[in-house]
Amino acid sequence: MKYRVHDLVLEHNHELHIAQCVHMMPSQRKVSETQGFQAEISEDAGLSLKQSHELMGKEAGGMGNVGYTREDLKRYLRTRRERSLKYGEAGSMLNYFQEQTLENPSFFHAVQLDCEEQITNIFWADAGMLIDYKFFEDVVTFDTTYKTNKEYRPLEMFVGFNQHRQIVIFGAALMYDETIDSFKWVFGTFLEAMCGKRPSTILTDQDHAMAAALSVVMPETFHGLCTFHIRRNFMKHLGNHYKENSDLPYMFGACMYEFEEVEQFNRVWDAMVKKHNLENNEWLSGLYKIRDKWARCIMKERWTAGMRSTQLSESLNAAIKNHLKLDHDLVQFFRHFNRVVDEKRHNELIAEYEMRQKLPMVGLRQTPMLVHASETYSPTVFVAFQNEYGESTAMVILRQQDAAMIVEFAVMRYDGGPERIVVFNRNDLSVRCSCKKYENEGILCGHALKVFDTVGIKIIPPEYIKRRWTKRARVGDCFDRRRREVVADPKIMISTRYRELAPAMIKVATRTAMSEDTSKVAITVISDLAKRVELLLSESEEQPLQNQKNLNMEVRDKIEIGNEMGEAVVARGIKKRGGGKKSRVMRSWIDKFDRVKRKSRLSRTTQTTASESETTSISYEEYMFMGCRSSTDSVSTHSMSQTVNGPPNAIAPNIDESEMEERAALLTHCDVDAYHVFAPSPQGRNNTQGLQLHVDVASPDNEIDE
Repeated sequence: MKYRVHDLVLEHNHELHIAQCVHMMPSQRKVSETQGFQAEISEDAGLSLKQSHELMGKEAGGMGNVGYTREDLKRYLRTRRERSLKYGEAGSMLNYFQEQTLENPSFFHAVQLDCEEQITNIFWADAGMLIDYKFFEDVVTFDTTYKTNKEYRPLEMFVGFNQHRQIVIFGAALMYDETIDSFKWVFGTFLEAMCGKRPSTILTDQDHAMAAALSVVMPETFHGLCTFHIRRNFMKHLGNHYKENSDLPYMFGACMYEFEEVEQFNRVWDAMVKKHNLENNEWLSGLYKIRDKWARCIMKERWTAGMRSTQLSESLNAAIKNHLKLDHDLVQFFRHFNRVVDEKRHNELIAEYEMRQKLPMVGLRQTPMLVHASETYSPTVFVAFQNEYGESTAMVILRQQDAAMIVEFAVMRYDGGPERIVVFNRNDLSVRCSCKKYENEGILCGHALKVFDTVGIKIIPPEYIKRRWTKRARVGDCFDRRRREVVADPKIMISTRYRELAPAMIKVATRTAMSEDTSKVAITVISDLAKRVELLLSESEEQPLQNQKNLNMEVRDKIEIGNEMGEAVVARGIKKRGGGKKSRVMRSWIDKFDRVKRKSRLSRTTQTTASESETTSISYEEYMFMGCRSSTDSVSTHSMSQTVNGPPNAIAPNIDESEMEERAALLTHCDVDAYHVFAPSPQGRNNTQGLQLHVDVASPDNEIDE
């Protein structure tokens, strides 16, 4: 086929772009695969869209060299999110869990289905969490965080201490509700992930459903209550009893934190209740019945590693809310939650580095016990031990009673204070102090150290060194529930090789970009290199795993889950949680009237109520239309009737027919089924009193009456 040109216009029909704006033309804009990968990494790292675009502009030598605009990047990331949710949130979440399992087989996850095969509760724990629990399983805090996801599901976390007294996360769950059955499932699943190993102590808030579930799932675990939540509930239930200069909070705080003898606790508690007339307060009476879960005089014999509150979790909650947003979908939620976990683990690596890089500050270097403690304990715990040793130098022995192999010492500070009884056994060199600090925190108290110094023991006996507080707290192997060794990062060698290759490749690319000839040569070499790399990888043993990761999305969306009956089912979706806090959306006056319209629909009558007493003149302009609802296709002012309800001193004004038509024209030709008019009285425009004019569509024969 041949074409014949009849006319040719060499001049453009528009003004040409300048050279500096060429990169903004649609034909010149494209987000390459490499740039897209870099943008995804920036988003996962928490960088905003503006920060990510500016970073790439700096790397490229200017915004004009990036090759796309910020709007292009926004569309690319939005398309990526839509693609990740192609099969719904449930399928995307299960795909994410499957990818994590393929990367590390020790990754544990579980979901609970309801009778409609919808996902209600979700639990997960990665390999690092399993390892952390292996070494620090003795004390766990369980706390709830709200407003971390758009479904308003509460985020539950199992948290503990490491040897540096830093936060470690043992597992997390997204719950549909906070009922006894849901808590039982979460606690049972947590124990399943941790090979059935129960913690010695678990601290929670004052929740009855949580306590009931723990008594069933972990009956042998001591359940303590968070003192922070107790004080908050104290303010909520007894705030009306506060008076100026009231000693109620001080007496309650002393009962919780100070008194170490049960008799003293009971005496002050009874005095507080009688003084403030709280004998019939149900909350306070219930709290007293479970005093063994929060009072220091009873809790001092329980092992808590020095924790009395879930404030540990509260500080973690603040970090989580800094990384998570309510508009994140589930996959984004998991990615950004991993940022928080990685941040905490990085803090531990910093502490490990400084522990090996720096020598501890030993106050008395000639003291064998302090030197021994500095070589044994982590720096944070050593500081606490050194403080106790300093206290021991201020102790004096009041008396000593020998009874064969048992020696009893009465120890007290030289300047006064409570008297402690320390029992020393000459046979096994054991010591017990009435303050119970070692039983509660795992560190010898100053009273016991004073006795050791008196009997000539200059180093810490091995039985009084808690391994969880030592520098070698993490020595040992960890196995998952399938008896496989848990490896925290199976891709550690890949990361090492990447750190070696990336700087070299960036350096070559920087030098290559200086010349056109070198750029062409580099592109050719890189193309050949990429082919050789793919050929070698296809022949290696790593390729089967890669092929396994590249499972078809549609196939992985149909991952089967075992329900409570042990049957394999496919999750139909994630059960939506209602009742969340909705965003405040400005409604139009039509929407505001909708509720009033529904209430008035049952009583459409034509009534006119006016006062026979002194009237007040109100101009038509003072009225404010509150709602409109259309029902037909035209507006007719003659098909309306009015009902006037107002104060005795107000009457309805004369409404001119032309004015009504003019007002109706402003309603964009919607047909008025009913609308309200409100005019406040001149004496109180800020009050709710005023004239309310209700206009109803009755019949075509009705006319507007005054």
